[in-house]
Amino acid sequence: MTTSSQPRVQGLEVRSIDYVPLDERHGKLWHLGPLWFMSNAQIATLAVGLISITEGGNLIWSLIAIVAGTVLGTFFMAFHSAQGPQLGLPQMIQSRPQFGYVGALLVWLFAYVQYAGFNVFNTILAGEAMHTTVHGGVKLWVVVVTVLALVIALVGYDVIHRAEQFLTYTFLVVFGVFTIGVLATLHYPAGSFDLGAFKATPFLAQFGVVAGYQISWAIYVSDYSRYLPPGVTVRKTFYWTYFGSALGGIWLMVLGALLAAWAGKDFDTIKSINAAGDKVFTGFGAIVLLFAALGLVSVTALNMYGGSLTLISAIDSFKRVRPTLGVRLVTIGLTAALSLVGALAATSNFLENFNNFLLLVLYLFIPWTAVNLMDYYVVRRGHYAIAEIFNPRGLYGRWGWHGIIAYLVGFAVMIPFFSVGTLYTGPVADALDGADISLFIGLPVSAALYWWLTRSIDVEAEQRIAEEEAAALEQAAHEHREP
Repeated sequence: MTTSSQPRVQGLEVRSIDYVPLDERHGKLWHLGPLWFMSNAQIATLAVGLISITEGGNLIWSLIAIVAGTVLGTFFMAFHSAQGPQLGLPQMIQSRPQFGYVGALLVWLFAYVQYAGFNVFNTILAGEAMHTTVHGGVKLWVVVVTVLALVIALVGYDVIHRAEQFLTYTFLVVFGVFTIGVLATLHYPAGSFDLGAFKATPFLAQFGVVAGYQISWAIYVSDYSRYLPPGVTVRKTFYWTYFGSALGGIWLMVLGALLAAWAGKDFDTIKSINAAGDKVFTGFGAIVLLFAALGLVSVTALNMYGGSLTLISAIDSFKRVRPTLGVRLVTIGLTAALSLVGALAATSNFLENFNNFLLLVLYLFIPWTAVNLMDYYVVRRGHYAIAEIFNPRGLYGRWGWHGIIAYLVGFAVMIPFFSVGTLYTGPVADALDGADISLFIGLPVSAALYWWLTRSIDVEAEQRIAEEEAAALEQAAHEHREP
């Protein structure tokens, strides 16, 4: 579905956390497909598919865990995507109705750490890929990648969508050939496809990391659907996001598992891709790595864009922020600088502990996604007084104790089930030989508790307030100020 054939907003994007007025809505629903496909179809995702192999699982059960984890985790992130066109707001600012004007800082802090962590990993991978192919030094290319990503993030929403569309078409060619080569030329250890060799611990570790990786996209998704007109349906928005993200994720994670099973203890993300590509024809490994670096530039830009929105949201909790290009420039620049410092200072231990980072992301955002989706789809059924989200003493209050309590309780009950490598193993996980099932505990507990705590909310009264403030909301948006 479309509105006008041309976007109504030209040049550098000005809007940040503010509401997008109806006459600025534009774009095509199918654009979500390539955006989320390409966001996942990059070699940082490939690294997520290694966990089971490195922990002693065999290949077939690793592949099953990857598919199952993706199917489940993407389900939640896609439902967050459907919120964007209906509310016209970026994702994290939508936490205020559940956690309060100030209370939402709890999840924004975690979100910002996630953006920074992923960008450190992404830029180091891109730097290694470029150094392997054209040389010049990893640190130099980390700087180049960061600057390019900053420019893309600054131009904003529309150029990000266009870049991901171009990269998707190119990916299908380059990685299509690469995947055929991997399947046709690589050989795997004996027992790789033995269904009788099931091991619960590596299977659940792989399943949990994959599900967590997909759920981690939940803090981004409506950032890239909020300019779509509200006439697009929740169902179609869900489908385009779900299948784009799931297909990209499964493709790259499966490649990661295949390469790890083939290379064994000698596996190294960049070197193994290069070696496997050269089995197709000499020099093809370098082509794959060069394209992979472009993919990492694009996802780094997504993280800078989302990090900027999160940082603006946090600042706005203390001092009202007028949405301007200057605000976007400063916050994107700060986010880029922090990521760059982290990448240049990172040691090999950071890369080795990427699995632990992904698990921590899972733990932190499981209760949040449960609370946010329960509020949107069950408690308030998509009806919010959007102007009140920007009112520090408004309808939703400064502290949303319903959401905060549900989050903290959900997180607390997960702790005995945590299994984070050598960092921490909870008593229940230890009794299960290290198997991590915390995902299945935190989600239902947080969701059910939030529903129970919010039974007294007068949703109809909130709808009346929203209707009364609708005209003023549109006017404020046109004047680039908060209502």
